Amino acid sequence: MKEILDYLSRLRENNNREWFQAHKEEYDRLRPLFVEKIQELIQQISQFDEDIVGLEAKSCMYRIYRDIRFSPDKTPYKSYMSAYIAKGGRKSLRAGYYFHFEPGNCLLSGGVWCPEPKLLKALRQAVYDNYDELKDIVENKEFKSLYRDWVGETLKIVPRPFPRDCEQAAWLKRKDYLVVNVKPDDFFDSPDWVEKAAHDFHIMKPLNDFLNYTVDEIYDL
Repeated sequence: MKEILDYLSRLRENNNREWFQAHKEEYDRLRPLFVEKIQELIQQISQFDEDIVGLEAKSCMYRIYRDIRFSPDKTPYKSYMSAYIAKGGRKSLRAGYYFHFEPGNCLLSGGVWCPEPKLLKALRQAVYDNYDELKDIVENKEFKSLYRDWVGETLKIVPRPFPRDCEQAAWLKRKDYLVVNVKPDDFFDSPDWVEKAAHDFHIMKPLNDFLNYTVDEIYDL
């Protein structure tokens, strides 16, 4: 993993087609190693999440090529490798397990990011109606120790039709239901980092289950 991080660091400093093509053989050698580790992670997660059983790493991984058509940033490549482990792979609508491998910004994440309006409305209703269940999940000692940070956009006021002064107010303002656990680069020096990452994802699973109850209901999955 150190070798992959070193490559990504150099790519970030030389983010152009000429450098990438000159080091294409290195990329072609390292990417399969990353695929192998993601497959190991999938196998570990499948031990506690049956929806992940049989999932192939390649269906979960994102391309390193950036879509620059509508972006002011015209650098052609991502400076990270990543995968979204969920039933259906990287295009899944379900809450899943996101693995992001980037020098100085490695993270484990999960939940629902950028839900479309009908799903967001339904998720807010689920939070409002089942707040005690959500609290039990997010206030669990081990969960809080790993996932202190919730990321994404929030509204300034509680949206209608919910009362503005309700106990759930902060959660109802959320536009994403996404948790993040940032890992230092040396976390991946450990020979058992895959098992450790899977453990952390296991702690996240109750949140994904809570969210997926609504996701599956909305999309009849």
